[in-house]
Amino acid sequence: MRIDRIELFHVAMPLLYPWKTAYGEDAEIHSILCRMDSGSVSAWGESAPLAAPCYSPEWGGGIFDVTKTWLAPKLLGEDIETGQQLQQRLAVFKGNPFAKAILDNTWWALKSAVSGIPLHTLLGAERDLITVGADFGVMDSVDALLAAIDDASHHGFARVKLKYRPDWDESMLRRVRDAFPNETFHIDCNAGYRILDTDMFKRLDEYDLAMIEQPLNHDDLLDHAELAANIKTPICLDESISSVQLAKQALRLNACGYVNIKPGRVGGITIAKVIHDICAEAGIPCWVGGMLESATGGAICTALATLPNFQYPADIFPSARYYDTDLGEVPIELTANKVGQPSIRAFDEIPKPNPDRLSRWCLQSQVIS
Repeated sequence: MRIDRIELFHVAMPLLYPWKTAYGEDAEIHSILCRMDSGSVSAWGESAPLAAPCYSPEWGGGIFDVTKTWLAPKLLGEDIETGQQLQQRLAVFKGNPFAKAILDNTWWALKSAVSGIPLHTLLGAERDLITVGADFGVMDSVDALLAAIDDASHHGFARVKLKYRPDWDESMLRRVRDAFPNETFHIDCNAGYRILDTDMFKRLDEYDLAMIEQPLNHDDLLDHAELAANIKTPICLDESISSVQLAKQALRLNACGYVNIKPGRVGGITIAKVIHDICAEAGIPCWVGGMLESATGGAICTALATLPNFQYPADIFPSARYYDTDLGEVPIELTANKVGQPSIRAFDEIPKPNPDRLSRWCLQSQVIS
């Protein structure tokens, strides 16, 4: 499949309300949209690293620049038949997984469009419907959080994820567990703590959490292994797993009991699938995380989440959860699985962005042809 043309768009998508985490808050999501052409066929992909280098070392403006200057020209005019070939061409450039994911994700969408085969089918899916969870960031009050959880419980969400940070921590969790003794919860620390906080994490064992997501710094695999050995609640690694090599090291160290896989964070669908397979072989369940992408990126995450070792409900959201109007022409919407839990069905085609909204929210663009 020859890559004839690549076009990049750096967009800022306004949220309905700020998304607050341990590393800060975002009022809009900075993302890179990519259109890739092969002959008369085109397809779209997305990678959303956010506006500032806080979740990871990468950021929207940075991955736009590195992709247009270095990565995209490496692929232009080349015949690329597999995701591994694409990754090999980009391997000379160190790191930059969110930037590489722009091109990898879009290549997979293009392969789907050229072949006429839905992306999840190309990836080897065993299903086309995935269960999703409810997520809540730091809110204005615990009472507001309790009301939101009550609504999620009423709608049958399989689990609830709570952002957790200093000043929104154990006292918040105590009130939540007291109010909802039987719900499945896990907390996401977004690397907000250190190994010196082990005693606090030991206390959290009493709250019967499904997992503690990314409790320590993103480059602290050894500390995560030490923490895992000293608490009963499973650790889930997110920010720490940005490559196949780091995934292998984490499993060798027994640093986690779950792995959250975000296509953008690891370098694209090609790498995400390899990590999924490594974890499956090791008996470590995975789940797909999102970066509040538009429907374009959300559909790509949904396709990935149909693989068999994604066992925990995904972090993929209906468009209306965070956006007044999605950038994508076709929004992501909830349906229900056979037991009534909110779910999302995989798309037959990856949604394209709406041209008017793309123009309105675009900060910069570049054609590589």
